[in-house]
Amino acid sequence: MSKRSADAESGGAPLKGGDRPEPMDIDDNKDMGEFEDEFEDEFESEDEILEAGVDGRPDAEREAEEAAAGGMEVDNGTFIVGRNKLEEGQHLAPDLGTYELLHNLSTPWPCLSFDIVRDGLGDKREKAYPATMYAVAGTQAEASKDKENQLMVMKFSGLSRMERTDDNDSDSDDDDDDEQADPILESRSIPLTSTTNRIRAHQVPSQDPSVPGQTFVATMTESAQVFIHDITPHLTSFDNPGTINKPVSTIRAHKSEGYAMDWSPLFPGGKLLTGDNDGLIYMTTRTDGGGWVTDTRPFQGHTSSVEEIQWSPQEASVFASASSDGTVRVWDIRSKSRKPAITVQVSSVDVNVMSWSRLTTHLLATGDDNGVWSVWDLRQWKGGEEKPTPIASFNYHKDQITSIEWHPTDDSMVAVAAGDNKVTLWDLSVEIDDEESKDTAGVKDMPPQLLFEHIVEHAKEVHWHPQIPGTLVATGTEFSVFRPIPVVYGVAVK
Repeated sequence: MSKRSADAESGGAPLKGGDRPEPMDIDDNKDMGEFEDEFEDEFESEDEILEAGVDGRPDAEREAEEAAAGGMEVDNGTFIVGRNKLEEGQHLAPDLGTYELLHNLSTPWPCLSFDIVRDGLGDKREKAYPATMYAVAGTQAEASKDKENQLMVMKFSGLSRMERTDDNDSDSDDDDDDEQADPILESRSIPLTSTTNRIRAHQVPSQDPSVPGQTFVATMTESAQVFIHDITPHLTSFDNPGTINKPVSTIRAHKSEGYAMDWSPLFPGGKLLTGDNDGLIYMTTRTDGGGWVTDTRPFQGHTSSVEEIQWSPQEASVFASASSDGTVRVWDIRSKSRKPAITVQVSSVDVNVMSWSRLTTHLLATGDDNGVWSVWDLRQWKGGEEKPTPIASFNYHKDQITSIEWHPTDDSMVAVAAGDNKVTLWDLSVEIDDEESKDTAGVKDMPPQLLFEHIVEHAKEVHWHPQIPGTLVATGTEFSVFRPIPVVYGVAVK
């Protein structure tokens, strides 16, 4: 694998892993205790975080203040993309006041991949603080300590909102002591023998509404094996004692490791696709009796590794795959030939990630090795040699795109993570008229659709929380849980 092979300086570790922190002395099946948010130490680079807020002052007034300060180029205002110019000597700086929620926490080893697990605490928990959420992740221990790898079932609780100092903040409640609760990370672990390349959760609803359904987790490992675990006991064990169980199924069809994996959202019982570095895709289905069967006939067509798989959110028999051969291919599982129905060359380099909009189902977003991410209208895809034109394309990130995901309830919002340590939020509905375009000359490298930028060292994956609006979780060297203040986005400068 070219893009995930280690640099000479990284000691042979997969590129996706990044620099590893020292392992922590933690009992993974006990409360991991409180963690600190040492923001002062975490945000030090020049181009760190795009911030929210509005300055509202005329340029002349701001320039006069700078002159009165003795020529020091300091501006504590807010930079609005597409409206303000970044003057020579100015640079972007974080403003923690633009976050409603921000917590960073570490696990014993970095995690290349994670997934959020829906819970029974309710939907649209926009102002429910302190927040609680559940997730699963797979670790990447040092090569010499493979036996320390684990599948982690995690509970984040006590996630309080940022302290508000604005007296005009109508949402603040000074009498609510719970808002300043101490954040806690608890975890349950399932031992694994190798690094987890990709992990995805699937929840099977119960026939009886009073009884919780099952939660299965598929873990695609560096060993080329895919493990399916029933983690329902681990989730319930946070409140009631449970037992650690072995995989309910192990998929051994792959002869090489892989990173592509997705559960069908339209097959409640469980239908899983997995793709490997040989370009092969296998389908595993849960039977009526509760067992798991892997089709021995792979889907074949890619000429290089399969990097991403996404089931159609609308058609139960259709899925798309992205590859390091630069193509996206659309498949129909009913095809006896196991060949793609449509093949489109979307990039001249590796296509690392892909996301299919669940709201506007003809939209597909892709991200490649050059840091370019694009949005495609599938209605324009006819196949053949002619390459379609993306309806939007952005070359903002300075390193490979490592994750991309549509907002679950807003089909104009997209979250993107990249190897340049940035997680960015985008609004595709933003347009600039002729008058506003006069102010964009100094910010040509910042597209007006760029709303917010957050720093996660060695960013690998980002997911919107489906039940806590506007809240995201990202993983890299550590986990970052954050929510920008809603509605207004901008960029702080100093």
